[in-house]
Amino acid sequence: MKQPGFDNEKYLLLQSQRIRERIARFGGKLYLEFGGKLFDDYHAARVLPGFQPDSKIKLLLEMRDEAEIILAISADDIERCKRRGDLGITYDEDVLRLIDAFRDSGLYVGSVVITHFRGQRTAEQFQSRLEALGVRVYRHYIIPDYPANLPLIVSDEGFGRNDYIETSRSLVVVTAPGPGSGKMATCLSQLYHEHLRGVSAGYAKFETFPVWNLPLKHPVNLAYEAATADLNDMNMIDPYHLEAYGTAAVNYNRDIEIFPVLSAMLARIRGESPYRSPTDMGVNMAGLCIADDAVCCAAARQEILRRYFGVACAIRQGLAAPTELQKIEMILSTADITLEERPVVAAALARAAETDAPAMALQLPDGSIVTGKTTSLLGPASACLLNALKRLSGVEKAQTLIAPDIIAPIQRLKVDHLGGHNPRLHTDETLEALSICAVSNEAAARAMAQLSALRGCEAHSTVILSRVDENLFQRLGVNVTCEPRYQVKKVYHG
Repeated sequence: MKQPGFDNEKYLLLQSQRIRERIARFGGKLYLEFGGKLFDDYHAARVLPGFQPDSKIKLLLEMRDEAEIILAISADDIERCKRRGDLGITYDEDVLRLIDAFRDSGLYVGSVVITHFRGQRTAEQFQSRLEALGVRVYRHYIIPDYPANLPLIVSDEGFGRNDYIETSRSLVVVTAPGPGSGKMATCLSQLYHEHLRGVSAGYAKFETFPVWNLPLKHPVNLAYEAATADLNDMNMIDPYHLEAYGTAAVNYNRDIEIFPVLSAMLARIRGESPYRSPTDMGVNMAGLCIADDAVCCAAARQEILRRYFGVACAIRQGLAAPTELQKIEMILSTADITLEERPVVAAALARAAETDAPAMALQLPDGSIVTGKTTSLLGPASACLLNALKRLSGVEKAQTLIAPDIIAPIQRLKVDHLGGHNPRLHTDETLEALSICAVSNEAAARAMAQLSALRGCEAHSTVILSRVDENLFQRLGVNVTCEPRYQVKKVYHG
């Protein structure tokens, strides 16, 4: 088990206190723009070992009687079928997934707001679909020259043209499937409408990264830059905070650039701006809950390396621009990080050179490394997975866990009946075969029982994994990277 570097219980306590303080400051109602992921925040869990991926949900559950959720989605994202890179589903489908997830957790979803609306047919169809499911839907419109034209924005023809979203609780969390969905504008539009109705309400922002009270070049903050290379975000010292308080605080370029306009908007709506810097707007307490800085630094350096390989593969797949890799290479140079810091890379490449075929390496919780090679029965990912389970369960490497008479019918099914060309078992097929053998094979059963021990382990493949293998390792919680090359020279890789 990895050594924790983050105190999650302290975080939940301090974070809920800070949010309640901000609600009280504004007279009992707060619109909280929630950045990042509310569910499954694995980036935070990786760079802050000890942070639980569901921490933000636990936080809201502690305030469930006070909180309601508004989901924002851009009509433009609906129209172009924008997808979440991690889940592979469109933003509109993700809104439905999030509604179910929030409700299943015991949280109240008040409504969905479709932002940037200008009559897109697909957005109208999505609204009809939501309303048929009993979900309240509102529309917010494009405001010309946003955010520069303040007189128009803060007027009946700007925010005033947007639907007023009916809310009933003191904490209104505004979240979205991804960036660019209009969360901030939704909050500000609501403040405008609340002010017209004589309701005292405020705005705050909750984003875990960058961590405002860590140094600018701290690995945890650099890992955030690497994670947002596609957005071209850049960490900066907040000049407004430094001028106002004489204290350095870290924020990122987009918030710093928009702050003068945002502050002016708040002043027009409320009479004066409650904030002197973009850092003032935030409520994040993560930086105060780091218990072991060295552990978090080491974890963040690994995350930067994972992002490097991820973007390199995305470029090979035509899913990223070379400038993204150049930015991460600059981060590697800034932090003096080398590929040698990721031991599974050298181990996998050495195994591939030895066998003259694709290979994979996986580092176990005790630091030891197992490898897997390409065979006639198994791909390298499957072989590595089995070898890891053998090592963890104390089964001899030479011992057979899956009988050949179990593998053969699966291969025939794949090739003879399902039209496949590769008879080797993928990782999901390997685990299914192992589970069958575990019924009568005590060693296989012991190996199956070790699957949970793989969570948090590091692995590296010398070729880009298939989507099936990639998804399987993700579900097991294994952090896999790949060399940016395919196993075969084809144009299509399904």
